[in-house]
Amino acid sequence: MHSYPDFPPGGPRRRRPRRTTKSLTAVAVVAAVAAGGAYAAGVGPFAGDSGPDPEAVAEARAFLADWSAGRLPDAAARTTGPDRAEQVLGSFTAGLDIEKPELTAGKPEETGDGALTVPFTARMPVTGLGTWTYTSKLPLREQDDGTWKVEWTLSLVHPRLSDTEKFRLEREERPPVEATDRDGETLTGATHPSLAPVLAQLAGGADGGPRGAVHLVDRATGEVERTEVSFGGEETRKDEGPVRTTLDARWQTAAERALARADGKNAALVALRIDDGEILAVANSPASGFNRAVSGTYAPGSTWKIVTSGALLLKGAVAPDDVVDCPKYLTVGKKFQNVETSEHPGATFRKDFTESCNTAFISLRGRLGEGELGDVAKKYFGVGQTWHVGVPSYDGSVPVPRDATEKAASMIGQGRVQANPLIMASVTATAVSGTFHQPSLVEGTEDTTRTRPLPRKVVTQLRTLMRATVTEGTARVLAGLPGDIGAKTGTAEVSDDQDNNGWMVAHRGNVAVACVVEEGVTGGGSAGPVLRELLSAVPES
Repeated sequence: MHSYPDFPPGGPRRRRPRRTTKSLTAVAVVAAVAAGGAYAAGVGPFAGDSGPDPEAVAEARAFLADWSAGRLPDAAARTTGPDRAEQVLGSFTAGLDIEKPELTAGKPEETGDGALTVPFTARMPVTGLGTWTYTSKLPLREQDDGTWKVEWTLSLVHPRLSDTEKFRLEREERPPVEATDRDGETLTGATHPSLAPVLAQLAGGADGGPRGAVHLVDRATGEVERTEVSFGGEETRKDEGPVRTTLDARWQTAAERALARADGKNAALVALRIDDGEILAVANSPASGFNRAVSGTYAPGSTWKIVTSGALLLKGAVAPDDVVDCPKYLTVGKKFQNVETSEHPGATFRKDFTESCNTAFISLRGRLGEGELGDVAKKYFGVGQTWHVGVPSYDGSVPVPRDATEKAASMIGQGRVQANPLIMASVTATAVSGTFHQPSLVEGTEDTTRTRPLPRKVVTQLRTLMRATVTEGTARVLAGLPGDIGAKTGTAEVSDDQDNNGWMVAHRGNVAVACVVEEGVTGGGSAGPVLRELLSAVPES
Protein backbone atom coordinates (compact mmCIF):
# COMPACT_ATOMS: atom_id res chain seq x y z
CA MET A 1 0.00 0.00 0.00
CA HIS A 2 1.01 3.61 -0.37
CA SER A 3 0.07 6.78 1.20
CA TYR A 4 -1.91 9.48 -0.67
CA PRO A 5 -1.49 12.79 1.11
CA ASP A 6 -2.73 14.80 -1.90
CA PHE A 7 -6.15 13.18 -2.09
CA PRO A 8 -9.38 13.88 -0.21
CA PRO A 9 -11.19 11.01 1.47
CA GLY A 10 -13.80 10.55 -1.20
CA GLY A 11 -15.62 13.81 -1.55
CA PRO A 12 -19.24 14.63 -0.81
CA ARG A 13 -21.82 11.88 -1.21
CA ARG A 14 -24.85 14.13 -0.93
CA ARG A 15 -25.44 16.39 -3.86
CA ARG A 16 -26.15 20.01 -3.22
CA PRO A 17 -27.97 22.33 -5.60
CA ARG A 18 -25.72 24.21 -7.99
CA ARG A 19 -24.74 27.57 -6.59
CA THR A 20 -25.46 30.47 -8.90
CA THR A 21 -22.25 32.21 -7.94
CA LYS A 22 -19.00 30.32 -8.18
CA SER A 23 -16.73 30.48 -5.17
CA LEU A 24 -13.22 31.69 -5.75
CA THR A 25 -11.71 29.19 -3.34
CA ALA A 26 -11.73 25.42 -3.35
CA VAL A 27 -14.00 23.60 -0.94
CA ALA A 28 -12.55 21.74 1.97
CA VAL A 29 -12.16 18.15 0.88
CA VAL A 30 -9.81 16.47 3.32
CA ALA A 31 -9.92 15.67 6.98
CA ALA A 32 -6.51 14.30 7.79
CA VAL A 33 -4.69 12.94 10.80
CA ALA A 34 -0.93 13.23 10.80
CA ALA A 35 2.45 12.37 12.12
CA GLY A 36 2.91 11.89 15.80
CA GLY A 37 -0.19 13.95 15.91
CA ALA A 38 -2.74 14.86 13.30
CA TYR A 39 -3.75 17.58 10.96
CA ALA A 40 -7.17 18.44 9.71
CA ALA A 41 -7.28 19.59 6.14
CA GLY A 42 -9.36 22.50 5.03
CA VAL A 43 -8.83 24.44 1.82
CA GLY A 44 -7.42 22.32 -1.00
CA PRO A 45 -4.45 23.11 -3.24
CA PHE A 46 -6.58 25.03 -5.71
CA ALA A 47 -7.29 27.78 -3.16
CA GLY A 48 -7.24 31.19 -4.73
CA ASP A 49 -7.91 29.93 -8.26
CA SER A 50 -10.76 31.67 -10.05
CA GLY A 51 -12.91 30.10 -12.71
CA PRO A 52 -13.24 26.32 -12.22
CA ASP A 53 -16.21 25.39 -10.07
CA PRO A 54 -14.83 24.05 -6.77
CA GLU A 55 -17.52 21.36 -6.70
CA ALA A 56 -16.27 20.05 -10.04
CA VAL A 57 -12.70 20.04 -8.78
CA ALA A 58 -13.76 18.23 -5.61
CA GLU A 59 -15.57 15.61 -7.68
CA ALA A 60 -12.50 15.00 -9.84
CA ARG A 61 -10.27 14.62 -6.81
CA ALA A 62 -12.81 12.34 -5.14
CA PHE A 63 -12.85 10.12 -8.24
CA LEU A 64 -9.06 9.86 -8.12
CA ALA A 65 -9.15 9.14 -4.38
CA ASP A 66 -11.70 6.35 -4.82
CA TRP A 67 -9.75 4.83 -7.71
CA SER A 68 -6.44 4.97 -5.82
CA ALA A 69 -7.97 3.36 -2.71
CA GLY A 70 -9.60 0.55 -4.70
CA ARG A 71 -13.13 1.81 -4.13
CA LEU A 72 -13.99 1.14 -7.76
CA PRO A 73 -17.81 1.09 -7.43
CA ASP A 74 -17.60 4.51 -5.74
CA ALA A 75 -15.25 5.85 -8.40
CA ALA A 76 -17.46 4.51 -11.17
CA ALA A 77 -20.55 6.08 -9.60
CA ARG A 78 -18.94 9.48 -10.09
CA THR A 79 -18.91 8.98 -13.88
CA THR A 80 -21.52 9.19 -16.62
CA GLY A 81 -20.99 5.47 -17.37
CA PRO A 82 -20.81 3.70 -14.00
CA ASP A 83 -21.23 0.10 -15.19
CA ARG A 84 -18.60 0.33 -17.93
CA ALA A 85 -16.30 2.41 -15.72
CA GLU A 86 -16.30 -0.14 -12.92
CA GLN A 87 -15.58 -2.94 -15.36
CA VAL A 88 -12.71 -1.14 -17.08
CA LEU A 89 -11.08 0.19 -13.91
CA GLY A 90 -11.20 -3.30 -12.42
CA SER A 91 -9.77 -5.07 -15.45
CA PHE A 92 -7.09 -2.40 -15.92
CA THR A 93 -5.68 -2.66 -12.40
CA ALA A 94 -6.17 -6.41 -11.96
CA GLY A 95 -5.08 -7.38 -15.46
CA LEU A 96 -1.85 -5.40 -15.19
CA ASP A 97 -1.14 -6.53 -11.59
CA ILE A 98 -1.27 -2.95 -10.35
CA GLU A 99 -1.01 -2.98 -6.56
CA LYS A 100 -2.44 0.43 -5.75
CA PRO A 101 -2.35 3.52 -7.93
CA GLU A 102 -0.97 6.81 -6.73
CA LEU A 103 -2.93 9.49 -8.58
CA THR A 104 -1.93 13.13 -8.23
CA ALA A 105 -4.29 15.83 -9.49
CA GLY A 106 -2.98 18.85 -11.34
CA LYS A 107 -4.45 22.29 -11.92
CA PRO A 108 -7.95 22.25 -13.47
CA GLU A 109 -8.43 23.68 -16.93
CA GLU A 110 -11.66 25.20 -18.27
CA THR A 111 -12.46 24.07 -21.81
CA GLY A 112 -14.78 26.94 -22.69
CA ASP A 113 -17.89 24.82 -23.35
CA GLY A 114 -19.18 24.55 -19.80
CA ALA A 115 -16.88 21.64 -19.07
CA LEU A 116 -13.42 21.37 -17.57
CA THR A 117 -10.56 18.91 -17.38
CA VAL A 118 -8.32 17.99 -14.47
CA PRO A 119 -4.92 16.61 -15.52
CA PHE A 120 -3.37 13.99 -13.29
CA THR A 121 -0.20 11.97 -12.93
CA ALA A 122 -0.59 8.22 -12.45
CA ARG A 123 2.06 6.14 -10.70
CA MET A 124 1.05 2.50 -11.15
CA PRO A 125 3.09 -0.01 -9.08
CA VAL A 126 3.18 -3.25 -11.10
CA THR A 127 3.62 -6.12 -8.65
CA GLY A 128 7.19 -7.34 -8.45
CA LEU A 129 8.42 -5.21 -11.35
CA GLY A 130 8.36 -1.48 -10.73
CA THR A 131 6.24 1.63 -11.25
CA TRP A 132 4.64 2.71 -14.51
CA THR A 133 4.20 6.48 -14.59
CA TYR A 134 2.13 8.44 -17.11
CA THR A 135 -0.20 11.45 -17.35
CA SER A 136 -3.84 11.69 -18.37
CA LYS A 137 -6.86 13.99 -17.97
CA LEU A 138 -10.28 13.75 -16.38
CA PRO A 139 -13.06 15.43 -18.37
CA LEU A 140 -15.94 16.74 -16.22
CA ARG A 141 -19.31 18.09 -17.25
CA GLU A 142 -22.13 19.66 -15.30
CA GLN A 143 -25.31 17.59 -15.24
CA ASP A 144 -28.90 18.77 -15.60
CA ASP A 145 -29.41 18.71 -11.82
CA GLY A 146 -26.44 21.04 -11.27
CA THR A 147 -24.04 18.36 -10.08
CA TRP A 148 -20.78 17.42 -11.79
CA LYS A 149 -19.71 14.04 -13.09
CA VAL A 150 -16.61 12.63 -14.73
CA GLU A 151 -17.47 12.16 -18.40
CA TRP A 152 -16.64 8.50 -18.93
CA THR A 153 -14.22 7.65 -21.72
CA LEU A 154 -11.62 4.92 -22.00
CA SER A 155 -8.89 7.46 -22.68
CA LEU A 156 -9.17 9.00 -19.20
CA VAL A 157 -7.74 5.77 -17.76
CA HIS A 158 -4.79 6.09 -20.15
CA PRO A 159 -4.62 8.31 -23.26
CA ARG A 160 -3.95 5.27 -25.51
CA LEU A 161 -6.66 3.00 -24.14
CA SER A 162 -9.43 2.79 -26.74
CA ASP A 163 -12.03 0.56 -28.36
CA THR A 164 -9.32 -0.86 -30.63
CA GLU A 165 -6.26 -0.96 -28.34
CA LYS A 166 -5.68 -2.32 -24.87
CA PHE A 167 -2.71 -3.09 -22.61
CA ARG A 168 -1.08 -6.42 -21.85
CA LEU A 169 1.48 -7.24 -19.18
CA GLU A 170 4.22 -9.73 -20.03
CA ARG A 171 6.72 -11.06 -17.50
CA GLU A 172 10.02 -12.76 -18.14
CA GLU A 173 10.19 -15.75 -15.85
CA ARG A 174 13.50 -16.50 -14.17
CA PRO A 175 14.62 -19.32 -11.90
CA PRO A 176 14.90 -18.44 -8.21
CA VAL A 177 18.21 -16.88 -7.32
CA GLU A 178 20.52 -18.56 -4.84
CA ALA A 179 21.77 -16.17 -2.21
CA THR A 180 23.80 -16.18 0.97
CA ASP A 181 24.07 -13.80 3.87
CA ARG A 182 27.24 -11.88 4.72
CA ASP A 183 28.70 -14.97 6.47
CA GLY A 184 27.87 -17.40 3.67
CA GLU A 185 24.69 -18.86 5.17
CA THR A 186 22.15 -19.81 2.51
CA LEU A 187 19.07 -17.60 2.21
CA THR A 188 15.94 -18.87 0.47
CA GLY A 189 12.28 -18.06 0.37
CA ALA A 190 11.69 -21.25 2.33
CA THR A 191 14.01 -20.33 5.21
CA HIS A 192 13.15 -16.63 5.13
CA PRO A 193 9.73 -16.17 3.45
CA SER A 194 9.79 -12.39 3.80
CA LEU A 195 12.80 -12.25 1.47
CA ALA A 196 10.76 -13.64 -1.44
CA PRO A 197 10.31 -10.30 -3.27
CA VAL A 198 13.93 -9.34 -2.56
CA LEU A 199 15.36 -12.60 -3.91
CA ALA A 200 13.17 -12.28 -6.99
CA GLN A 201 14.70 -8.86 -7.64
CA LEU A 202 18.21 -10.19 -7.09
CA ALA A 203 17.64 -12.67 -9.92
CA GLY A 204 18.46 -9.92 -12.40
CA GLY A 205 21.80 -9.04 -10.85
CA ALA A 206 22.79 -5.84 -9.13
CA ASP A 207 20.74 -3.55 -11.36
CA GLY A 208 18.61 -5.91 -13.42
CA GLY A 209 15.82 -7.11 -11.18
CA PRO A 210 12.78 -8.94 -12.56
CA ARG A 211 12.02 -8.11 -16.18
CA GLY A 212 8.77 -7.47 -17.95
CA ALA A 213 6.85 -4.92 -19.98
CA VAL A 214 3.44 -3.36 -20.51
CA HIS A 215 2.56 -3.46 -24.19
CA LEU A 216 -0.17 -1.68 -26.15
CA VAL A 217 -1.82 -4.36 -28.29
CA ASP A 218 -4.51 -4.54 -30.96
CA ARG A 219 -7.73 -5.83 -29.38
CA ALA A 220 -8.63 -7.90 -32.42
CA THR A 221 -5.29 -9.47 -33.37
CA GLY A 222 -3.32 -9.26 -30.13
CA GLU A 223 -0.34 -7.86 -32.03
CA VAL A 224 1.97 -5.55 -30.10
CA GLU A 225 1.75 -1.99 -31.42
CA ARG A 226 4.18 -0.40 -28.97
CA THR A 227 5.82 -0.97 -25.60
CA GLU A 228 4.59 1.51 -23.04
CA VAL A 229 7.07 0.68 -20.27
CA SER A 230 9.81 -1.90 -19.70
CA PHE A 231 11.01 -3.11 -16.31
CA GLY A 232 14.43 -4.47 -15.41
CA GLY A 233 17.78 -3.73 -16.99
CA GLU A 234 19.96 -5.92 -19.09
CA GLU A 235 20.53 -9.34 -17.60
CA THR A 236 23.83 -9.24 -15.80
CA ARG A 237 23.84 -12.59 -14.02
CA LYS A 238 24.74 -15.84 -15.72
CA ASP A 239 25.59 -18.99 -13.83
CA GLU A 240 27.87 -17.33 -11.32
CA GLY A 241 26.80 -19.21 -8.21
CA PRO A 242 25.01 -17.78 -5.16
CA VAL A 243 24.66 -14.02 -4.74
CA ARG A 244 26.49 -12.92 -1.61
CA THR A 245 24.42 -10.27 0.12
CA THR A 246 25.05 -7.93 3.04
CA LEU A 247 22.14 -9.49 4.93
CA ASP A 248 22.65 -11.11 8.33
CA ALA A 249 20.62 -14.30 8.83
CA ARG A 250 20.18 -13.55 12.55
CA TRP A 251 18.81 -10.08 11.90
CA GLN A 252 16.67 -11.33 9.02
CA THR A 253 15.12 -14.08 11.13
CA ALA A 254 14.49 -11.67 14.00
CA ALA A 255 12.97 -9.10 11.65
CA GLU A 256 10.54 -11.59 10.16
CA ARG A 257 9.48 -12.80 13.59
CA ALA A 258 9.09 -9.22 14.80
CA LEU A 259 6.71 -8.41 11.94
CA ALA A 260 4.33 -10.96 13.42
CA ARG A 261 3.61 -8.23 16.01
CA ALA A 262 1.99 -6.21 13.22
CA ASP A 263 -1.18 -8.31 13.70
CA GLY A 264 -1.46 -9.32 10.05
CA LYS A 265 -1.35 -5.78 8.72
CA ASN A 266 0.77 -4.82 5.73
CA ALA A 267 4.13 -3.86 7.17
CA ALA A 268 7.80 -3.52 6.31
CA LEU A 269 11.09 -3.22 8.14
CA VAL A 270 14.71 -2.44 7.28
CA ALA A 271 17.81 -2.71 9.44
CA LEU A 272 21.19 -1.42 8.23
CA ARG A 273 24.68 -0.73 9.52
CA ILE A 274 25.29 2.89 10.42
CA ASP A 275 28.98 3.00 9.50
CA ASP A 276 28.69 1.74 5.91
CA GLY A 277 24.99 1.48 4.96
CA GLU A 278 25.08 -2.30 4.49
CA ILE A 279 21.58 -3.73 4.85
CA LEU A 280 21.22 -6.43 7.52
CA ALA A 281 17.52 -7.21 7.13
CA VAL A 282 14.66 -6.48 4.74
CA ALA A 283 11.32 -7.80 5.88
CA ASN A 284 7.90 -7.50 4.25
CA SER A 285 4.44 -8.54 5.35
CA PRO A 286 2.85 -10.14 3.42
CA ALA A 287 5.93 -12.12 2.48
CA SER A 288 5.19 -12.34 -1.23
CA GLY A 289 4.52 -9.65 -3.80
CA PHE A 290 5.59 -6.04 -3.43
CA ASN A 291 8.91 -5.15 -1.78
CA ARG A 292 7.34 -2.29 0.14
CA ALA A 293 10.36 -1.97 2.46
CA VAL A 294 12.58 -0.76 -0.39
CA SER A 295 10.19 0.33 -3.14
CA GLY A 296 7.18 1.58 -1.19
CA THR A 297 6.06 5.22 -1.25
CA TYR A 298 4.71 6.50 2.05
CA ALA A 299 4.34 9.76 3.89
CA PRO A 300 6.90 9.28 6.70
CA GLY A 301 4.93 11.28 9.24
CA SER A 302 6.74 12.56 12.30
CA THR A 303 9.81 10.37 11.74
CA TRP A 304 10.59 13.07 9.16
CA LYS A 305 10.99 15.56 12.01
CA ILE A 306 14.54 14.22 12.26
CA VAL A 307 15.26 15.86 8.91
CA THR A 308 13.22 18.96 9.75
CA SER A 309 15.10 19.33 13.04
CA GLY A 310 18.39 18.86 11.22
CA ALA A 311 17.50 21.66 8.81
CA LEU A 312 16.53 24.02 11.65
CA LEU A 313 19.57 23.19 13.78
CA LEU A 314 21.96 23.52 10.83
CA LYS A 315 21.15 27.20 10.34
CA GLY A 316 20.75 28.00 14.03
CA ALA A 317 17.05 28.67 13.51
CA VAL A 318 16.23 26.98 16.80
CA ALA A 319 18.05 25.45 19.78
CA PRO A 320 16.84 22.53 21.93
CA ASP A 321 16.18 24.74 24.94
CA ASP A 322 14.34 27.48 23.02
CA VAL A 323 10.69 27.89 23.97
CA VAL A 324 8.50 26.93 21.01
CA ASP A 325 4.88 26.86 22.16
CA CYS A 326 2.80 23.78 21.35
CA PRO A 327 -0.88 24.77 21.05
CA LYS A 328 -3.72 22.36 20.25
CA TYR A 329 -4.35 23.88 16.83
CA LEU A 330 -2.59 25.95 14.20
CA THR A 331 -4.22 27.06 10.96
CA VAL A 332 -2.16 27.51 7.81
CA GLY A 333 -4.81 27.31 5.12
CA LYS A 334 -5.83 24.08 6.85
CA LYS A 335 -6.35 23.39 10.51
CA PHE A 336 -3.47 21.36 11.91
CA GLN A 337 -3.66 19.66 15.28
CA ASN A 338 -1.75 17.35 17.60
CA VAL A 339 -2.62 13.79 18.53
CA GLU A 340 -5.74 13.80 20.69
CA THR A 341 -5.54 17.60 20.41
CA SER A 342 -2.79 17.59 23.03
CA GLU A 343 -0.99 20.79 23.94
CA HIS A 344 2.19 21.75 25.81
CA PRO A 345 2.14 25.46 26.70
CA GLY A 346 5.60 26.97 27.02
CA ALA A 347 7.30 23.81 25.74
CA THR A 348 10.93 23.79 24.69
CA PHE A 349 11.93 22.55 21.26
CA ARG A 350 13.27 19.43 22.98
CA LYS A 351 9.81 18.78 24.43
CA ASP A 352 8.22 19.44 21.04
CA PHE A 353 10.46 16.78 19.49
CA THR A 354 10.01 14.13 22.18
CA GLU A 355 6.22 14.61 22.26
CA SER A 356 6.06 15.03 18.46
CA CYS A 357 4.22 18.34 18.52
CA ASN A 358 2.95 19.13 15.03
CA THR A 359 1.88 22.69 15.73
CA ALA A 360 5.27 23.69 17.17
CA PHE A 361 7.15 22.36 14.15
CA ILE A 362 4.73 24.02 11.76
CA SER A 363 5.12 27.33 13.60
CA LEU A 364 8.83 27.24 12.65
CA ARG A 365 8.16 26.94 8.91
CA GLY A 366 9.09 30.57 8.26
CA ARG A 367 12.63 29.93 9.46
CA LEU A 368 13.30 27.68 6.47
CA GLY A 369 13.34 28.78 2.84
CA GLU A 370 10.74 27.44 0.44
CA GLY A 371 12.93 24.61 -0.86
CA GLU A 372 15.33 24.41 2.06
CA LEU A 373 13.89 21.26 3.64
CA GLY A 374 14.30 19.38 0.37
CA ASP A 375 17.79 20.77 -0.12
CA VAL A 376 18.89 19.57 3.32
CA ALA A 377 17.30 16.18 2.75
CA LYS A 378 19.22 15.79 -0.51
CA LYS A 379 22.56 17.37 0.39
CA TYR A 380 23.01 15.85 3.85
CA PHE A 381 20.74 12.78 3.94
CA GLY A 382 20.94 11.68 0.28
CA VAL A 383 17.14 11.62 -0.04
CA GLY A 384 16.00 12.16 -3.63
CA GLN A 385 19.34 11.28 -5.17
CA THR A 386 19.67 8.09 -7.23
CA TRP A 387 20.63 5.11 -5.08
CA HIS A 388 22.12 1.86 -6.41
CA VAL A 389 21.11 -0.52 -3.66
CA GLY A 390 21.42 -3.77 -5.58
CA VAL A 391 17.68 -4.12 -6.25
CA PRO A 392 15.22 -1.57 -7.64
CA SER A 393 14.45 1.04 -4.98
CA TYR A 394 12.44 4.20 -4.44
CA ASP A 395 14.84 6.84 -3.17
CA GLY A 396 12.47 9.48 -1.80
CA SER A 397 10.99 12.80 -2.84
CA VAL A 398 10.77 16.18 -1.11
CA PRO A 399 9.28 18.61 -3.68
CA VAL A 400 9.35 22.37 -3.23
CA PRO A 401 5.99 23.19 -1.58
CA ARG A 402 3.33 24.59 -3.88
CA ASP A 403 1.81 26.82 -1.18
CA ALA A 404 2.01 27.71 2.51
CA THR A 405 -0.27 24.84 3.52
CA GLU A 406 1.89 22.27 1.80
CA LYS A 407 5.02 23.76 3.35
CA ALA A 408 3.40 23.41 6.76
CA ALA A 409 2.52 19.78 6.05
CA SER A 410 6.04 18.98 4.83
CA MET A 411 7.48 20.12 8.18
CA ILE A 412 5.76 17.10 9.77
CA GLY A 413 6.37 14.55 7.00
CA GLN A 414 3.09 14.95 5.15
CA GLY A 415 2.09 16.86 2.01
CA ARG A 416 4.11 15.43 -0.87
CA VAL A 417 7.07 14.16 1.18
CA GLN A 418 7.54 10.47 0.32
CA ALA A 419 9.81 7.81 1.82
CA ASN A 420 9.90 4.14 2.89
CA PRO A 421 11.60 2.08 5.62
CA LEU A 422 14.89 1.90 3.68
CA ILE A 423 15.01 5.69 3.39
CA MET A 424 14.05 6.30 7.02
CA ALA A 425 16.58 3.76 8.33
CA SER A 426 19.21 5.59 6.28
CA VAL A 427 17.99 8.99 7.55
CA THR A 428 18.36 7.71 11.10
CA ALA A 429 21.86 6.39 10.43
CA THR A 430 22.91 9.71 8.90
CA ALA A 431 21.44 11.74 11.75
CA VAL A 432 23.31 9.85 14.48
CA SER A 433 26.63 9.47 12.61
CA GLY A 434 26.72 12.68 10.60
CA THR A 435 27.61 10.91 7.36
CA PHE A 436 25.36 9.49 4.65
CA HIS A 437 26.31 6.07 3.31
CA GLN A 438 24.37 4.77 0.33
CA PRO A 439 22.51 1.66 1.50
CA SER A 440 23.60 -1.55 -0.22
CA LEU A 441 22.31 -5.10 -0.39
CA VAL A 442 25.19 -6.56 -2.39
CA GLU A 443 28.83 -5.64 -2.69
CA GLY A 444 30.18 -3.52 -5.51
CA THR A 445 27.14 -1.36 -6.21
CA GLU A 446 27.78 1.94 -7.97
CA ASP A 447 27.57 5.04 -5.80
CA THR A 448 26.78 8.28 -7.62
CA THR A 449 25.49 10.14 -4.56
CA ARG A 450 27.15 13.32 -3.38
CA THR A 451 26.50 14.54 0.15
CA ARG A 452 28.18 16.61 2.82
CA PRO A 453 28.58 15.66 6.51
CA LEU A 454 26.41 17.12 9.24
CA PRO A 455 28.29 19.29 11.75
CA ARG A 456 29.22 17.41 14.92
CA LYS A 457 27.16 19.79 17.05
CA VAL A 458 24.01 18.99 15.04
CA VAL A 459 24.68 15.24 15.31
CA THR A 460 25.05 15.53 19.08
CA GLN A 461 21.81 17.50 19.32
CA LEU A 462 19.88 14.99 17.18
CA ARG A 463 21.22 12.03 19.17
CA THR A 464 20.21 13.74 22.41
CA LEU A 465 16.71 14.48 21.12
CA MET A 466 16.20 10.90 19.93
CA ARG A 467 17.47 9.45 23.20
CA ALA A 468 15.09 11.70 25.14
CA THR A 469 12.21 10.45 22.98
CA VAL A 470 12.87 6.96 24.37
CA THR A 471 13.42 7.94 27.99
CA GLU A 472 10.66 10.53 28.33
CA GLY A 473 8.71 10.81 25.07
CA THR A 474 6.56 8.94 22.56
CA ALA A 475 9.07 6.05 22.07
CA ARG A 476 8.96 4.86 25.68
CA VAL A 477 8.00 1.41 24.38
CA LEU A 478 11.75 0.90 23.80
CA ALA A 479 12.77 2.04 27.29
CA GLY A 480 14.29 -0.71 29.40
CA LEU A 481 15.99 -2.49 26.52
CA PRO A 482 19.77 -2.80 26.80
CA GLY A 483 21.87 -0.26 24.97
CA ASP A 484 21.78 3.49 24.41
CA ILE A 485 18.73 3.50 22.14
CA GLY A 486 17.41 6.60 20.41
CA ALA A 487 14.18 6.70 18.43
CA LYS A 488 11.40 8.74 16.81
CA THR A 489 7.76 7.82 16.29
CA GLY A 490 5.45 8.87 13.49
CA THR A 491 1.82 8.57 12.52
CA ALA A 492 0.98 9.39 8.92
CA GLU A 493 -2.46 10.23 7.54
CA VAL A 494 -3.76 8.23 4.59
CA SER A 495 -7.46 9.06 4.14
CA ASP A 496 -10.72 9.33 6.04
CA ASP A 497 -11.56 5.74 5.09
CA GLN A 498 -8.30 4.27 6.37
CA ASP A 499 -6.53 4.33 9.70
CA ASN A 500 -3.21 6.11 9.93
CA ASN A 501 0.06 4.37 9.13
CA GLY A 502 2.28 3.82 12.16
CA TRP A 503 6.02 4.49 12.00
CA MET A 504 9.03 4.13 14.23
CA VAL A 505 12.76 4.54 13.61
CA ALA A 506 15.49 3.70 16.10
CA HIS A 507 19.24 3.22 16.48
CA ARG A 508 21.38 1.18 18.82
CA GLY A 509 25.09 0.55 18.53
CA ASN A 510 25.99 0.37 14.84
CA VAL A 511 22.48 -0.44 13.60
CA ALA A 512 19.60 1.79 12.47
CA VAL A 513 16.12 0.38 11.94
CA ALA A 514 12.83 1.65 10.53
CA CYS A 515 9.38 0.11 10.46
CA VAL A 516 6.02 1.09 8.98
CA VAL A 517 2.73 -0.65 9.78
CA GLU A 518 -0.04 0.26 7.37
CA GLU A 519 -3.20 1.33 9.19
CA GLY A 520 -1.34 0.87 12.46
CA VAL A 521 -3.12 3.95 13.93
CA THR A 522 -0.10 5.20 15.92
CA GLY A 523 3.63 4.67 15.63
CA GLY A 524 4.21 3.84 19.29
CA GLY A 525 1.29 1.43 19.36
CA SER A 526 2.00 -0.48 16.13
CA ALA A 527 5.57 -0.10 14.89
CA GLY A 528 6.86 0.27 18.46
CA PRO A 529 6.15 -3.34 19.54
CA VAL A 530 7.69 -4.59 16.28
CA LEU A 531 10.97 -2.80 16.92
CA ARG A 532 10.95 -3.76 20.60
CA GLU A 533 10.61 -7.41 19.54
CA LEU A 534 13.44 -7.02 17.02
CA LEU A 535 15.88 -5.28 19.35
CA SER A 536 15.10 -7.78 22.13
CA ALA A 537 16.04 -10.68 19.87
CA VAL A 538 19.44 -9.52 18.60
CA PRO A 539 22.53 -8.50 20.56
CA GLU A 540 23.79 -4.95 20.49
CA SER A 541 26.07 -4.49 17.48
